[in-house]
Amino acid sequence: MKYISTRGNGGSKGFSEVVLEGLSRDGGLFVPSEVPDFSQRLDSLKSLSYQELALELFLPYVNDEIPRQDLLELINNSYSTFEAEEVTPLLFTEQGAILELFHGPTSAFKDVALQFLGNLFEYILKKDKRSLNILGATSGDTGSAAIHGVRGKAGIEIFMLHTKGKVSPVQEKQMTTVLDENVHNIAIEGTFDDAQRIIKEIFNDLDFRDQYTLGAVNSINWVRVMAQIVYYFYAAFRFQEKYPEEPLVFSVPTGNFGDIYAGYVARKMGLPIHKLLLATNENDILHRMVQHGDYTLGDVHGTISPSMDIQVSSNFERFLFDLVGQDGQEVANRMEAVQKDKGFQLSEAELQKTQEFFWGAKVDTKETLACIAKYAKSGIVLDPHTAVGVVAAERSEFSKVICLATAHPAKFKDAVVEATGQEPEVPAALVGITEKPSRCLEAAANYQEIERIIESQLN
Repeated sequence: MKYISTRGNGGSKGFSEVVLEGLSRDGGLFVPSEVPDFSQRLDSLKSLSYQELALELFLPYVNDEIPRQDLLELINNSYSTFEAEEVTPLLFTEQGAILELFHGPTSAFKDVALQFLGNLFEYILKKDKRSLNILGATSGDTGSAAIHGVRGKAGIEIFMLHTKGKVSPVQEKQMTTVLDENVHNIAIEGTFDDAQRIIKEIFNDLDFRDQYTLGAVNSINWVRVMAQIVYYFYAAFRFQEKYPEEPLVFSVPTGNFGDIYAGYVARKMGLPIHKLLLATNENDILHRMVQHGDYTLGDVHGTISPSMDIQVSSNFERFLFDLVGQDGQEVANRMEAVQKDKGFQLSEAELQKTQEFFWGAKVDTKETLACIAKYAKSGIVLDPHTAVGVVAAERSEFSKVICLATAHPAKFKDAVVEATGQEPEVPAALVGITEKPSRCLEAAANYQEIERIIESQLN
């Protein structure tokens, strides 16, 4: 299997190249040239542990570049850091189930991919005797998960951008209290969309990118998607044991389209997902796209679910590539329209095709708080992002839905207290974090200043 760019001019790449490069040199995102079909193997996968399942699902994508035993060791090491034996346990409720993705070292779903990606970076770099400078941006959880995935690892430096004052206090501390010498936090003025724009501008500065051997850790990196596919299969198998007659429906709170895109790929791989419910907060560009075909940028609104306070959803480009018949030039044209005209409209045929897979819901802050309060009465404490997904599930036509719980509620204490009057229980990883010493640089939201910071730290 090879990897190609969504914009058609990135050539054909191997797995290790895609891991280290992250973003294609034509500005597009890497996708596999073909998707492996597991539809005839589902029964044989159902009894596997999470780690064994990950191995089987990863092997076709790795394409023999990593020996099977080495890959298994990478997987086992990555998930040994999780508190839950099942890695992503399923909690059954009257409405279906909640898929708990927050048992990793930073209490967020990003750990599932970034613990593995950090170990994979180290493995490839050591084998090839290379070094890598990772550049990333975060709306809250990616930053801490990426930092914890690569902290102290040989041959790796990480530069992580977050938006000053627009992530939760706990999220900020999870990043800035990591004092390893290879970790560089940068707080920028502006929004997460500004941070993502800076990342892409720097990667498109090819001379700078080559000089400083830059790699990506955001969900533009294919491995982020690949790792998240596993928990769709794992949850589906356990859900079907309890509800064999119910259709497979997942509700996914999303701003950057990465988590839900992994579900879309799982469906392409043969997992019989009936529908993916796309749940947004007031920043509803993806909801408008799914329901009305309107992919037009609006203003970014600050909410109690800040990880979804996004308008430019980078992983949507991967789905768009399929939607336009894998026409790279058409994808490039659409992305240019986003830059020049603030967006575009799907055709009627494209909207109908989108709605075969997705159904969208916009959930406001009042509804989110009410959901947190309601579930707390039954002993289930939700973070505000998860609550957005739960409201979407309740609003849908489906009686049993698997809702993705993307973060531990203690990461968003203020929202939980506002909804319930009670502070959430704090996991061991977060105890005392707000009192720890921290280190962080500040910068304006332009790529030249970030490049100067990278140069000063590396020279």
